[in-house]
Amino acid sequence: METRIKAIHFDIAEKLTAFINKKTERLGRHNENITDIDVTLKVVKPETAMNKEALIKVQVPQHDDIVATKVADTFEEAIDLCIEAIERQLEKIKGKK
Repeated sequence: METRIKAIHFDIAEKLTAFINKKTERLGRHNENITDIDVTLKVVKPETAMNKEALIKVQVPQHDDIVATKVADTFEEAIDLCIEAIERQLEKIKGKK
């Protein structure tokens, strides 16, 4: 399972990278077939609150890509919300087997 992180229009801190890697590792427990995880972070309308957007795309063979996009006050909060949404989708896939 490979995790790729892309920060759009800003430099990502090492602490945030470690946080994302730790959170995405948890997804492997829900489905061991995950091949790739793409995380895209961007700041939308910098002058407002709730301006950190996270998009996570998970690739699972024999299934459509699982995608979650969330906006929050911090990237950590947005990542947590995305991970929760993806975990629910992975549980649905597991239930269909």
